Amino acid sequence: MTMPLWQPTQAAIDATQMAALMQRINREESVTLRDYTDLHGWSVENLEAFWSLLWDEVDIIADTKGDTVLEHPDAMPGARWFPEARLNFAANLLKRRDDHPALVVRDERQRRKQISYKELYEQVAKLAHALQQSGVTAGDRVAGFVPNSEHAVIGMLASASIGAVWSSCSPDFGFHGVLDRFGQIQPKVLIATDGYTWNGKPIDTRERVVQISEAIDSLNQVVVFPFLKEEPDTRGIDKAVTWEDYLNNPASEIFFESQPFDHPLYILYSSGTTGVPKCIIHSAGGTLLQHLKELRLHTDLNERDVLFYYTTCGWMMWNWLVSGLACGATLVLYDGSPFSPGPEVLWEMAEREGITVFGTSAKYIAACEKEDLTPGKRFNLSPLRAVLSTGSALAHESFDYVYREIKSDLLLASISGGTDIVSCFALGCPIRPVYRGQLQCRGLGMAVDVFDAEGQPLREEKGELVCTRPFPSMPIGFWNDPEGKRYHDAYFATFPGIWAHGDYAEITPEDGLIIHGRSDAVLNPGGVRIGTAEIYRQVEKVEAVMESLCIGQEWNDDIRVVLFVRLKEGLTLDDAMRDEIRRTIRANTTPRHVPAKILQVSDIPRTLSGKIVELAVRNVVHGRPVKNLDALANPEALELYEDLPELQS
Repeated sequence: MTMPLWQPTQAAIDATQMAALMQRINREESVTLRDYTDLHGWSVENLEAFWSLLWDEVDIIADTKGDTVLEHPDAMPGARWFPEARLNFAANLLKRRDDHPALVVRDERQRRKQISYKELYEQVAKLAHALQQSGVTAGDRVAGFVPNSEHAVIGMLASASIGAVWSSCSPDFGFHGVLDRFGQIQPKVLIATDGYTWNGKPIDTRERVVQISEAIDSLNQVVVFPFLKEEPDTRGIDKAVTWEDYLNNPASEIFFESQPFDHPLYILYSSGTTGVPKCIIHSAGGTLLQHLKELRLHTDLNERDVLFYYTTCGWMMWNWLVSGLACGATLVLYDGSPFSPGPEVLWEMAEREGITVFGTSAKYIAACEKEDLTPGKRFNLSPLRAVLSTGSALAHESFDYVYREIKSDLLLASISGGTDIVSCFALGCPIRPVYRGQLQCRGLGMAVDVFDAEGQPLREEKGELVCTRPFPSMPIGFWNDPEGKRYHDAYFATFPGIWAHGDYAEITPEDGLIIHGRSDAVLNPGGVRIGTAEIYRQVEKVEAVMESLCIGQEWNDDIRVVLFVRLKEGLTLDDAMRDEIRRTIRANTTPRHVPAKILQVSDIPRTLSGKIVELAVRNVVHGRPVKNLDALANPEALELYEDLPELQS
């Protein structure tokens, strides 16, 4: 029997918002739900009742909810949620207007700023007025080339308040990467930084802002704020105005534009590593309802919490983080390297700010372990009650590390979803135990399953992660896809009428999930499907290995497994180390998982949101083009994988 790493007490369970919802359902629906399995089952079997009750439970602010919850419930795509509802996303995030801290803004330069809910409202009012003066109306796009600062949050809320659509990317995007995104959606206003700092190095972005302003004809205004320097410099930037001057107006109230539930709120972008990024449109109502479910129920967030997620404005976790304002919580924003000015900077910040929910990536947790960090011993983390991890599968050993070196009594939630749904399919659960290597649960109201190639459900076997029924945060569609063909092909071509997410997963005996990697990166030696995460987990047990990347190379009418490793500084891969890696993999998986080739590289290519790019490396190894280098944070790393003589034999 699998033993849990952590188990909530009955008193803790009874105090959760999830338990309160379960009791409400029992009373109002005359059912007897005893645990999360019962609750999840009821939520997907009674979709309309669940989402309607959730609306009331999380106190959605709306002009009207309407009587209809779901039109075309059997259509995917095509289902429509709350078609009669009228609401405003920003009104729900700005309902608190007191002196309680809304934002704590920090960066690697040791700067700190605190903004109250009252001050945030006032700043949003001024920017919303200025946007309207610039000709921005409902449905128009406002773009942000922004670090993770208050400017991004104010920009998004001001846009949403007037019904405009917000779209952002972080300033580490190159010019072509920005143009590939914003050039498609044609924004009326661009909010842009003068620069940012990374790993102690100041990086001036003014030249890129000049290029962007010249390349996008739709722009009426470019609003520049100083983040790198003390004073903004708008010289040479077409239609430019400083942030301070733009917000210098007498507006003090926000007139929230009431919009339909499925009114566009965000445009997010696919990684773009296989071509021009897809522009994914998300609705105001769907995003709000889904995020409040995940924050209030799955994270048990409330107004006493201090929520942090290490993210940039180019990753959907920023959008998820900002929705914490709708819970009345304090958000901690951090911009810069998570290891600068020192390896423990984020944990020191957690102590100083009293962070209760700490969000990060699986790679960051693994890197902390490799650095031998002991945050629980170095810092007072007594307020910390939950650690969230996403971006890739959290290794079993990382679970051990968190409970050993960070805190033994907390909820460790490995969560998984994506830009595609601006939310999660698998989440934490405050009323369930945590099991090593497992994502705790499938999200409420999400009919998540695992299918084989024929579309049959699997249990305790690996297959395709799917969702078999509609959910509110499904995209409205893709930009410039009027017939919906690209949208359909992206998610519904594999199993008609079923959302196929592109993850390789399994449902465990404990009713949790394990994600084994992306389906398109699955290895297939000898016809046996292997998830890359299964190999990474074993390789990174080896002390000398910092991180790794695995591909399948076409060889002699079959596929052979090739492993690339980045070692600790100063170490060189030799036969003894190769043998250790192979022994570790073989002992804990199967002989088919053992790489035919193991090569040392000095860098692993990754996207701007930090995900390793197995497909790009596979293309380079096979002499195929990589279509969009601007989607990568370090495209020069791909050169390390070209014409390797070790792969010719």
